[in-house]
Formats: sequence, structure tokens, C-alpha cells
Amino acid sequence: MEVEFIKRLKEHQDAERRLAWEGTFKDYIELVRKNPQICQLAHSRIYNMIVAAGVEAVDGQKRYKFFSRELFGLDRTLEKLVEEYFHPAARRLDVRKRILLLMGPVSGGKSTLVNLLKRGLEQYTRTNAGAVYAIKGCPMHEEPLHLIPRELRGEFQREYGIYIEGELCPVCRLRVETEYSGRIEDVPVERVLFSEEKRIGIGTFTPSDPKSQDIAELTGSIDFSTIAEYGSESDPRAYRFDGELNIANRGIMEFQEMLKCDERFLWNLLSLSQEGNFKAGRFALIYADELIIAHSNEAEYKAFISNKKNEALLSRMIVMKIPYNLRVSDEIKIYQKLIKQSDLKDIHIAPHALRVAAIFSVLSRLKESKKQGVDIVKKLKLYDGEDLEGFKQADVAELMAEHPDEGMSGVDPRYVINRLCSALIRSETRCIGPLDVLRALKDGLDQHPSVTPEERERLLNFISLARREYDEIAKREVQKAFVYSFEESARNLFDNYLDNVEAYCSGAKVRDPITDEELEPDERLMRSIEEQIGVSETAKKGFREEILIRLSSYARKGRRFDYTAHERLREAIERKLFADLKDVIKITTTTKTPDAEQLKRLSVVSERLIREYGYCPVCASELLRYVGSLLSR
Repeated sequence: MEVEFIKRLKEHQDAERRLAWEGTFKDYIELVRKNPQICQLAHSRIYNMIVAAGVEAVDGQKRYKFFSRELFGLDRTLEKLVEEYFHPAARRLDVRKRILLLMGPVSGGKSTLVNLLKRGLEQYTRTNAGAVYAIKGCPMHEEPLHLIPRELRGEFQREYGIYIEGELCPVCRLRVETEYSGRIEDVPVERVLFSEEKRIGIGTFTPSDPKSQDIAELTGSIDFSTIAEYGSESDPRAYRFDGELNIANRGIMEFQEMLKCDERFLWNLLSLSQEGNFKAGRFALIYADELIIAHSNEAEYKAFISNKKNEALLSRMIVMKIPYNLRVSDEIKIYQKLIKQSDLKDIHIAPHALRVAAIFSVLSRLKESKKQGVDIVKKLKLYDGEDLEGFKQADVAELMAEHPDEGMSGVDPRYVINRLCSALIRSETRCIGPLDVLRALKDGLDQHPSVTPEERERLLNFISLARREYDEIAKREVQKAFVYSFEESARNLFDNYLDNVEAYCSGAKVRDPITDEELEPDERLMRSIEEQIGVSETAKKGFREEILIRLSSYARKGRRFDYTAHERLREAIERKLFADLKDVIKITTTTKTPDAEQLKRLSVVSERLIREYGYCPVCASELLRYVGSLLSR
């Protein structure tokens, strides 16, 4: 294994070396002629990177695979970000000169989004499509086409179809004159690979104490040790062009907690966000081609916009709201991702443990709807893609339009993970179940300093709603497992239902298998099954006809149609059988001294829960006990 890893390490190093390229400006022009994409601007490179990872349409909405590894439940937001910012910016529209401000609640995914862009760009510049070439020795990794005099750029564009934007930095301008005597064709060019660690193409600025923070962190500083050698502070060789704005040229500059910064730091962004250049030392304005991306929370943003002095900078911003996820299934994925990054990996998390936490979290982020018949739990289910009687997924857009700021507040994922950790530390078992999670979430509210008594009551209500949803899930889980052990009963019930449905739809009668007597279809039996899944009196005819159509389709294909072939009918049969067997199940799960038959049945059910539903012996046993107590109430 060790030898194999060393071999893989060597292959990686060889691959990195193969990416290296050096030549003259004359050689670079030939590369540009063959592949004009290598001289694209920063926003275009980022947009192409996102699209290159793949785009798929889901329910009429674009989903960008570039983000799908780390961000969940933000498809609408990400589509808006790409289509309204990155795409027009890639086409050189004015939006690219704006600062992109991600604004949203804590732990909502802002930093993750920025990190994805940074890590993605590091990898993309290692591909042919994302290759970046720069003047060798330039501290700002400058586009070599800046060497072409302004007077010849029109001619170059006509011949090559490439627009050149920007001017040489002070260092390169001096080198062309002193080292190469104006012979731009001899200026060396190299391929550069973006790296945040090596400070190439990716910069990050973090605000600190305004009294001690130096503007040089953004724009570079004078190298006093060289002034005596070069004789002037305005000599580029006496200046360190190593600020975050300098080194982020051609790529991304992340401005962490931007609105916490001292005003004088933000003034440097005024010119950069409008004209594409900034002031440093005793030099003319310095051109920079970079995405400036910042992030902040809503409270700081509101304080920022209330200050009239910030109007100039505000007009140079594109504000993109990054709300919390509002889909339970995606919230579970967030927890799973966070758990994989922690030491909880060796702990068994029972089925639905993360689901109840997700239900609680999402409920806390939703706002009550004014739409008739939609309570907050129904809204939660509709948002998660569930089909509810009387509602369509088209209603979801209407619900979302009611509250544009929905998802900008509520319980954050880190709180849930913290409470999971707390529950596991206290627990002696290596398994954590849904009730453990709900208990931990409830206990945590008392320790949360920012939760007001009113908010605490609201969140406790959501824990109760999550518990109620879990009660139904638990009963369904045991119901499915028990029905398996009564498989023959389920088939008989299904066959009986099917006979009656066929008779009902054809206007015929049912023949009693024992007396051979002809009887009217058993409406009571059919309704007792259909009501289990909410089929109304008015909808029963359509439902029964749908079952017959499915039956005919299977018959034509020579396949047997059983109750598991129709999802809603399967659920109805299982619920009906569960209701009929309720007393048997209650006695089996709650008796302290089960007989041989009960023990056998419990063993079969427990094995099925472990084998097919992801339970371990501990949580399977707890589930059976819990459902038994529910049925005894």
C-alpha cells in the first residue's frame, strides 16, 4: 500500500511538471492564434469553469453540478447567481465591474460557495480549457497581450478577433524598457497555476483591528531596504506588489466579512469596482482583472446600507441573498456532509435521526402561508417535493412568492451538529436515534444565550411537530416490516380488493368463493383501503380505473401485478393490514414475556429492519418498543 501511494505521488508530481510551459511573447501569440480562450478575462474563466462541470435541468430549473458536491437546497439561488451575475459578466457586460456580495444567515453556505470557486479555479487552471499564461516575473501574473501597444490593439482585434483590456503594471512597463529595450516579442511568458497557498491568482483579505491593519495588505507596500539602491519611492523596483488585490489579478479576491472593515479599506474598491483599476504607492492607476467576492450577514448589511456615506460603494455592489435550505431531503445531505468531516463517522446514526433534525430546522426557517389549507407542515412537505391531496408542485412557486425573504432566519446546521455531538458524548451506546436527537435539540435551547422565551416556545412547538412526524414515520416503518411477516394476508387483502374493483368498474358482481353467491362489490372494503391514503369519495372512481389500467398493462406484458407494483396502493394495503393487526402488533411489541410465536415474529421483523432499512440491533429494538408504546396510548 505504501509503495502504491509513493507511486501515485510521483505520478502527481510528473503531471504537475508536464503542465509547465515557457516561451517568448512571440510563441504566446501563436498559442493564442490556435486557442483564443487562453486569454479570456477572469469572469469568463470562472463562468466557463462552472458550466464545464455540467448543467442539468430538473423540473424546469437549471442545476449546476459544479456546486452539487458541497451545496444542497440552493439550486434556485445558484441558478440566479450564475445567470444574473457570472453569465453577463463573462460576456463583458458592466455587471463584472461590480463587487459580488453574498448576504445571508450564519452557516448558510456563503463561505462554502466561495471556497468552491477558489478550489475549482485552482483545478481549472490545470486543464487545457482553463490554462492561464502570464508575463514571467510579473508580480501580478499579468496577461501578456498587455504588451501590445494601444495603437495596434484595434488591428490585433480585427486579425485575431480578440479584445484586449488593461495596461502593463509598473514593473512590466519598466522591464520592457530596461531589460528588453522595447522588444516585446522577446519578453518571456510562462504558464501559471492558480494557488491560494502560493498566492497566485487567488487572494483573501480578512479584517482585523482597524488601528493596526495596514492598507498595504490590499495594495502592496514600499520596500524601504531598496530605496537607497533605486533612489526613489516611485521606482517600481522599490515597491512590493504583493497586496491581495495584486496577487488576485486574473482570478478571485475574497473579502471576508467585508462590511466589518474600516471605511478607508473599502475606498480602494471604488475605482476597482467601476474602472477596473486601483491606486498603489506613487504610481498611476494599476489595472486588475479579478472577481471581488465578499460575504456578510443580514444585520451588518442593514447597518451598512443605513449609512449614507456608503452609497457610492453600495451602487457598485451586486447583492446576492444566500438563504438557508428549505428542503428536508437536502438538509439531511448537509448534516451527512458535516458528519463525514467530523469524528462521528464510527457512530451508527439510526434511520430518520437526521430527518427529524432536518424537519425541526426547516420548520424554524419557514413562514406561515396565507393560502387556505396550507399549514406549516404541509408547506414543508410540498417544498420537499411530496405530493399532497389537493395540491400540485405548481403551488410551490406561489407559496415561495408569498415571502421573498423566507430562509433568511431560523436554526442553522451547525447548531444541529453541535447538539448531535453533545448527545453522542453523553450516550453510552454507539447508536443515536431520532428521540435522542430531539431530546438533544430541546436541551440545547436552554443553553442558547440568544434564544428569547418567545422564540424558545416557538422552537419547542417545532420539536413537537417533528416528534409527531416521526411517530407516523416509526409506525410506517414497523408497519412495513410487520406486513412482510404477514405477506399472505397482504396478498389476500389485495386480491379481494382487486376483485371488487374489477366488478365495480365493469358494473358486474363479485362471486363469493365459498357460497358461490353473486354479491354487489364490497364498497366498505374498498373505501377502508382507499381512505388509508386519503383518496376522497369523489376521487375513488378515478383511482380504481387507474388501478385497472395498470393491471391491463402488466397483463399485456405477461407480468404479474401485485400490490407492490403500485406505490400508493402498496401503502394503502400496508396501512389497512397494519390497522387490522394493530392489536396483534401492540401485544407482540409490548409484552414483557413473549411466547415462542411472538418471539419468532419479533425476530423476523427485527431482522428485516436491520437487513433492509439500515437499523442496527440497538435502534431496531428501540423502534419496536417505541411503536408498541404509541399503539398502547
